[in-house]
Amino acid sequence: MTKMKTHSGAKKRFRLTASGKVRRGHAMKRHNMRKRPTDMKRDARGMCIMDACDAKVIKKSFLPYGLD
Repeated sequence: MTKMKTHSGAKKRFRLTASGKVRRGHAMKRHNMRKRPTDMKRDARGMCIMDACDAKVIKKSFLPYGLD
């Protein structure tokens, strides 16, 4: 059987931690940031851990072999 392919968009957007959790960026950071409160912009920096129910779909369908 042939190998499964990693989804090209997923490998740009997600990373796996050493324990197998999925890291993702925060939403709503692309434009209109002048309208957002300073606290929201500060909290949206960096990455966060995806919920387990959503991470299960990402790992199974889009990142079958994980990423380095």
